[in-house]
Amino acid sequence: MAWLDSQPSRSVLYVSFGSLVKTSLAQLLEFWNGLVDSGYSFPWAIRPDMVDEENDNGVISFPKVLEIGPKERGYIVDWAPQERVLAHDAVGGFLTHGGWNSILESILAEGPMIGWPNLGDQRVNVVCIRNVWRIGVELEACDRWTIQRTIKTLMERRVEFQRSMDRIAKWARDSIDKNGSSCHNLEMFVDDLKKIKAKRLAALCRAA
Repeated sequence: MAWLDSQPSRSVLYVSFGSLVKTSLAQLLEFWNGLVDSGYSFPWAIRPDMVDEENDNGVISFPKVLEIGPKERGYIVDWAPQERVLAHDAVGGFLTHGGWNSILESILAEGPMIGWPNLGDQRVNVVCIRNVWRIGVELEACDRWTIQRTIKTLMERRVEFQRSMDRIAKWARDSIDKNGSSCHNLEMFVDDLKKIKAKRLAALCRAA
C-alpha cells in the first residue's frame, strides 16, 4: 500500500488471477515481459502455488527476472488486500482471471478490467465485461505482445470504459441498498425457506 501511495493517480494496473488459476513458468514470463513493456507500473499478486511446474526437488523455480520486480515498474507480492488495492487512487485498471468475486470488487471500486478467463464461469463473466457492460476488454492470447497491446488499450481508453463503469457501479450499489433488488430477492428467499419449514412442521404435526 505504501508503494501505491507513491504512484500517480490512475497510473497503475493491478494484476491478480485469484485463488485457483494456475500458469506455466513460460506464461508467467510472458506476462512479466508484457507488463514491463507496456510502460505502466503494476503491483502483481503471485500465489506461491500459482505456477503449475516444479523442478526435480519438488520446488518451484521462479525466473530470476521476477526477483527484480521492485527495481523495475513492478511490485510483486504473494498476497494483496484486493479490495483496498482496487479502491486506491493510483489504480487505473485490473488484469483479472474474471472470477465473480473479483469482478464485483472491481465494479464497486469502479475500476475497468482486462479479463483473462481460464475455467468455470470466467468465460461468461468476461463476455459480460467486454460485450454487455462494456467496462473492459478481454486478453485473447497469452503472449507478451498481445498482453502489452491489451494493457495499452485498457489504460489509453480508461476514460471511455470509466463512463460505463460508473453506471454499472451505481446499479450494483443500488441493488444492495435496503430497497434494492438484491436485498429484496434475499428477503424473498428467506421468506420462502420459512414457508417451507412451516409446511413441514405442519405436516409432521398432522402425522403425529
